[in-house]
Amino acid sequence: QVQLVESGGGLVQPGGSLRLSCEASGTIFSTYDAGWYRQAPGKQRELVAEMTTSGSINVADSVRGRFAVSRANARSAVFLQMNSLKPEDTAVYYCNAQLGSMTFWGKGIQVTVSS
Repeated sequence: QVQLVESGGGLVQPGGSLRLSCEASGTIFSTYDAGWYRQAPGKQRELVAEMTTSGSINVADSVRGRFAVSRANARSAVFLQMNSLKPEDTAVYYCNAQLGSMTFWGKGIQVTVSS
């Protein structure tokens, strides 16, 4: 069973930065595509950024140039560096891992951008 645990969320002022981490267990993480989704109140869950096993990166237009995804397979981890945060980035952020038809989710972590 794959388990994903997020950390690093919290409250930050507009223009600030946060780094989210996701630690995976129960699997050979390097074989999974991995990344981050978010869900704001009243909205659907949406892709933020993802990195495939081959190193290809897909980033949402709304965060391109501000957010960066990376991974450390030796640590079974994926990260999301978030800079120049805006109030509209406020959401619950979910770690995601995919292998073929299998998809796994973390429980989510709150990020709030507010002054």
